[in-house]
Amino acid sequence: MDVRRARVVILLLLSGGAISLGAQDELQRRQADLENLRAQIQELEKKSQEQQQNESETLDLLDTYDRKATLLRHLIRRYRSDERQLQGRIDSTQRVQRRLQTQLAFLRDHYARSVRSVYKSGRQQDAELLITSTSVNQLNVRNEYLRRFAEQRRREADRITAKRNQFEATEALAQRQLGEERRLIAVKGAEEDRLGTLASERRATLERIRKDKKWTERQIQRQMQAARDMSQLIARLVEADRIRSERSPTEKTLPRLPLPSGVKGEFEVRKGKLRWPVTEGNIVARFGPQKHPTLRTITQNTGIDIAVQSGSPVNAVAAGEVKVISFLPSYGNLVILDHQNGYRTVYAHLAEIEVQEGQTVAEGESIGRSGDAMEGPRLHFEVWKDREKQNPESWLTR
Repeated sequence: MDVRRARVVILLLLSGGAISLGAQDELQRRQADLENLRAQIQELEKKSQEQQQNESETLDLLDTYDRKATLLRHLIRRYRSDERQLQGRIDSTQRVQRRLQTQLAFLRDHYARSVRSVYKSGRQQDAELLITSTSVNQLNVRNEYLRRFAEQRRREADRITAKRNQFEATEALAQRQLGEERRLIAVKGAEEDRLGTLASERRATLERIRKDKKWTERQIQRQMQAARDMSQLIARLVEADRIRSERSPTEKTLPRLPLPSGVKGEFEVRKGKLRWPVTEGNIVARFGPQKHPTLRTITQNTGIDIAVQSGSPVNAVAAGEVKVISFLPSYGNLVILDHQNGYRTVYAHLAEIEVQEGQTVAEGESIGRSGDAMEGPRLHFEVWKDREKQNPESWLTR
């Protein structure tokens, strides 16, 4: 690597590779996102402290815990991503350090041999070389040779100085990066501790609720309200589709692949053959009327509930578009996928969400991680055709 190329590498390293305005904007955006996350967490922290003082808001406190845990997980995931990127920069810096060290050692060795040669012969030999010239032309040639030889030694000394400066710059950069890595690890560890504390507080609150019949009754009322809210949310999506189709009746769409005769849509063709949203689990609440084991009350389940291990990957049962990412009491974090022709699937009780609204997902693509309901680790799954609830078990492969 020549001096110019080494300088370019150092400049790239010192700027962290972000030399364009676009990269700087991206860095600022990421910092703003992190600050926004921290602000939301602080706001929920304040809210949970107020709810802890008010017994009537105990169930709402669970929702606050869940929302705060989601933000903490997202923040920790961002820290892990930043840590991986930083480690990549550290590795790159160390590789450049090793190359510069090798080149510096070579230049110093070469220069030392040259200096030793000059020292042994001394300036007297240079003078004798000029005096013994047999002609003016030879004198000029020998004088030019000595001038160029001295200039070569000067350039070698300059290269050594430049290379040493570059090495020192990478050394300083490496130290800053290692310091940033240690800080990042400490911050991430603190957030992970907060998440663990939050989980303990949630379990304690949940145990208190389960022991009190009145909270169980209130939770059933919340679940019924959440089911109504879900129906209204789906209805708004259906209405938005209707308005959109009326406004753009001639809107161009991509050509669709041929389907068997007598069917209306791709999703519909796969009834009874859809993949499950999780790879392991047991159905603990089926579609339709549900009787509470102790209160004997009847509620309607608009989907199915699958008992899973907390943090299990949740996958799209079919290709679709992420239409809604939201939070509903009793459902927690949820994602709604649009599969066209009025078909939608709902994934609720998510601890983490890995997609964004408007994103297109493939069949089997992970959309998030399962979380906890009041009854334990759960995934709630629904299938809708326009405003009509479907029995998910009729759609999933048997």
